[in-house]
Order: sequence, then C-alpha cells, then structure tokens
Amino acid sequence: MAAPSYKFQGWLGLDKNAVEGKMEWQEYEPKTWTEDDVDIKISHCGICGSDLHTLRSGWGQSIYPCCVGHEIAGTAVKVGKNVKHIKVGDRVGVGAQSGSCLDCEECSAGLEQHCTSMVGTYNGKYSDGSKSYGGYADYCRAPAHFAVKIPDELSLAEAAPMLCGGVTVYNPLVHNGAGPDKRVGIVGVGGLGHFGILWAKALGCKEVVAISRTNNKKEDAMKMGATKYIATEDEGWATKNARSLDLIVSTVSSPNMPLQQYFQLLRTQGQFIQVGAPEDKIPAFSAFALIAKGCKMGGSAIGSPADIAAMLKFAVDKKVHPIIQERPLKDANNAIVDMENGKARYRYVLVNEKHASELKA
Repeated sequence: MAAPSYKFQGWLGLDKNAVEGKMEWQEYEPKTWTEDDVDIKISHCGICGSDLHTLRSGWGQSIYPCCVGHEIAGTAVKVGKNVKHIKVGDRVGVGAQSGSCLDCEECSAGLEQHCTSMVGTYNGKYSDGSKSYGGYADYCRAPAHFAVKIPDELSLAEAAPMLCGGVTVYNPLVHNGAGPDKRVGIVGVGGLGHFGILWAKALGCKEVVAISRTNNKKEDAMKMGATKYIATEDEGWATKNARSLDLIVSTVSSPNMPLQQYFQLLRTQGQFIQVGAPEDKIPAFSAFALIAKGCKMGGSAIGSPADIAAMLKFAVDKKVHPIIQERPLKDANNAIVDMENGKARYRYVLVNEKHASELKA
C-alpha cells in the first residue's frame, strides 16, 4: 500500500497532566490500514466530557500517548475497496465507537455499542494490536462501518457534537418512549443536557423539565424548549415536584447526585436512565424508592451507527440546532481547561481552520 500524502498528527496526552492543558502536538502511527477503513480529513471535532476523563485516566489507566476527540466530522479522503456506503469526498462523521466484532448477538441486532469487543474511537486497541486515535488532529483512520454520512442540511460544526453527545441523549429518549404523552425530565443543563432538552422538545413531549443544581441556567433552558425548571438548591424541590415525571434522563457525571430525591420525581412505573458516567460510585439508595412505585433504573450507552444516522435525519427533519462555541484546534489546550471549568455554552467544537477553509473555498 502506498503511503498517504498526509500525516497523522494531533494533540497527544502524554500523561494524566495533559488534562491541565498540557497536550503536545505530535505525529503518530494510525491503525493499520485495511480495505474496510476510511481516512477522514478532519474539519471539526466536538469536545466531550469523556475526553477529560480519559486525559486524566479518570475511568482507569489510559493508553498514553492518546489523542482524544470522538465527535469527528470531516471529508473522506481515502476509502477502502470493501466500503460501499461512503466514497471519497463525502461528508462523514465518527462518534465514540470505531470497532466491534460485527458478529456477536449484539452486533447482529444493531447494538454494536454493547459488543464485548467494542473499540473506542480513541484510547482503544484493535484486534491487530494497533491503537485508536481521536479527532484533536488533522486526520482520522477508522473502520468505515462506524463512519456515518452527514446530511448536507447540517453544518459539520453542528453535526460533530451530535455524534457522541447528541446520540448519547437521543437514544435513551427514543428507546424509552419519549413523545407527546410523556413528561420528561433532563438532569443537568450542560453539553449533554442541552441536547436532551432540544430532543425532548422536538419529540413533542407533553412536558420537558430541566433539572439543575442552581437557577443560573433557567433562562437558557427555557429558550431551548423546557416547559419547567427545577433547581435542586431550592428547599423542598423533590417534595414539591413528587410523582410528576414519566422518564428522567440523567446526564450528570458527579457522583454526588441526590439520587433518592430524583426517584421521588418519578410517577408510578416511571423510568430513570443514567447516561453520565461518574468516575466514582453513585450514592446508595433505598430499594423502596423503586419498589413502591414499580419504577425502573437503567443506563444507556452512546448509539450504533444506525442510531446516529437516524438522529441526524431527525435533526434535519425537526430543524434541531445545538448551541455550540467554535474554538480553533490550535487552542485545544485552552479549550479543554475552559471545558473543565464549566465555561462551555453548551458544546465546544474544535475547528481545524485549514481544513474548514478548504471546504468553503
């Protein structure tokens, strides 16, 4: 195979101190090329909370050096001979997953994200032993099965954060019955939570309740489409709103969440779905909080390529636009520090300015 005319280089975390804005721009060796792969010239990459967890080894020891970023959008510049759904020049994206066995019960059922051989788009290893590298970079190589075409009606900047953050909240809403007859609560008004509010509104939910620690984001949440706002700093908030919600999707990753009180908000046979992934254990709670009302607690993980494609189409059909702030890729270190400090409103998107300008030319 002839060597590509472009280099794989990006912002690499070399140790856990990288999360402090100490990533270094370096060249790296991508996964071994196969005819099932695609190379993407990256124009945009969303910043996800997972990036920070990984840079600091918060979920376990990371495989340094690592290039994070799994909300990758750009243009296909090389496509394997076995790939049928993508051609060179297509606008494509890759989310948080870039590998699975494609043969197990889960993969056969379209649940690739639950495959026991799941490979993350970064900080993972493929079956041949090569490493996966993410999107804070110029180019990305990934198995094309996990690359999704981006509709022309969506800008690449808007599509990027949907590929992980968007589908992470879209999936538990759609697969747990969110719709016109449901009262839905979204815990956390951040990067994930703002998607939850936008999706719930677009799904026509009977009530969309934003739940946050303080009242600081109330005005923003109402503009996004929330019909009600609950601040957990207010005294008696759980009692005042008891048995009011059919479905709660929790996007927060703090282990100090008031879980018992969240369960109070559920109606009989309500559901609580956790998508935020704390680095520590979540609080203990009384089983009677679920038993008494016949409620269920569950979790949800990202989405399959088919889920992502369906979500992007839904975004186009319902004219859903995330609230993003574009940051230059060259300033990625400053951007992750600002992300860690809670300054994003509501999703940072890194712009590879050279590649983005080529698209406009």
